[in-house]
Amino acid sequence: MADIDRDHFIRTTEPDHRFAVQHFWLLLKHRGYVYPSKHTGWYSVSDEAYYPESAVRLTLDPSTGRKFMASIETGKEVELTSENNYHFRMSAFKDRLLEFYSQNPTFILPSTRMKEVIHQVESGLGDLSISRPVERLSWGIPAPDDESQTIYVWLDALINYLTKANYPFQIPGREDEAGWPANCHVIGKDIIRFHCIYWPAFLMALDIPLPHQILTHAHWTLGREKMSKSTGNVVNPFFALDRFGVDTMRYFLALRGGIKDDAVYDNSFVIDTYKTQLQGVLGNLVSRLVRGKGWSIRRAVQSHLTGESHAVRTHWTMLEGLPSIVAKQMEEGLDSGAALETIVRALRSTNRFMQDSSPWELVHEDATAAQKKQLDEVIYACVESLRICGILLQPYMPSKMKHLLDLLGVDPSERMFSNATAHSDLNYGTSTVDVGKGHVGVLFPPLRSDF
Repeated sequence: MADIDRDHFIRTTEPDHRFAVQHFWLLLKHRGYVYPSKHTGWYSVSDEAYYPESAVRLTLDPSTGRKFMASIETGKEVELTSENNYHFRMSAFKDRLLEFYSQNPTFILPSTRMKEVIHQVESGLGDLSISRPVERLSWGIPAPDDESQTIYVWLDALINYLTKANYPFQIPGREDEAGWPANCHVIGKDIIRFHCIYWPAFLMALDIPLPHQILTHAHWTLGREKMSKSTGNVVNPFFALDRFGVDTMRYFLALRGGIKDDAVYDNSFVIDTYKTQLQGVLGNLVSRLVRGKGWSIRRAVQSHLTGESHAVRTHWTMLEGLPSIVAKQMEEGLDSGAALETIVRALRSTNRFMQDSSPWELVHEDATAAQKKQLDEVIYACVESLRICGILLQPYMPSKMKHLLDLLGVDPSERMFSNATAHSDLNYGTSTVDVGKGHVGVLFPPLRSDF
């Protein structure tokens, strides 16, 4: 869906995963990190998690007036339970975790959530219940040495990452060839505790390398309220994809999706983004250039004249620095939204440059050699901007950018990030597809409805 594919898909019922989880459990127990004990605490059925006293509060349901205890973090109801199960010695890892965070300050992004995690760990870690009696939880993986207990669902689920990496059957010294440690986990802010505290501690217990980074993102809201199936406050993604198109939704979600703060979804926001940015900025620039009369993109590329005016030099300076800025935002901050905004600013700048340069005024029968040269300078500067931005936008809008690069005649072998540098490709300029006329063949056609 949405032109997103996967390398591997795991079901926790698969025999390989069951074996990996039970093997992991036995090693934890062998090293003395698992012990039986009676546990009393606040358990959330929907969150499948225990919460300490400090993490729950009395809550009032405004629709019914019913009072109940709920998780402060998720708002889900919890119940006080007491049962015999197994515990993991989480308390033993407080110092190791804090030392690791200190030595790896970009382990959790954004930095605000790293601070939150450090504060949680500094406040103290209690030992963690990692099983439930089978009569209360029967559908999970049973403890291999005690079938009266079912392994805690989050311990089970987190080991999915290792199952994909062929754990525990990796070749010693070549574990990374199977895909572990992961370069980056991408998770929602509501499961930070499990991925940023529990998971590193589990891995440390068995001397397994930790993932290099964890990117934590905020949530989408509807009407500034949390989306919820039970209240009907949700967006049907299939309807949105059908109405606006896959690439439009990919672009909008990447641009407006929150990393630090929750984002607000509304169809009107998608429509506004489509009209002002995709049609008004990118689509407008493409149409003006590839459908322009009186100039030749191919001739301009062949000439690859950079010009000497202040406006042209300023444009080239911006364009030459663009790829490195985008790469830094994507690699260091893992912020695809910020990188996208940078690309859009470059396209806006190119539109202004083209408008100010007015190449159409240089097109006439008695144009001088100097005017023809100036025309090629302007067109080359603009189409290079389109080519570079088109390459950089491929992860966001793969289908639309294929069409754009086809319109420019960029060879498929010249569309990698390494090609997104000024003057690196002088062989394009002849469209390999019909440039169309009017709304036919336009990159971003009018929407079927503005509502």
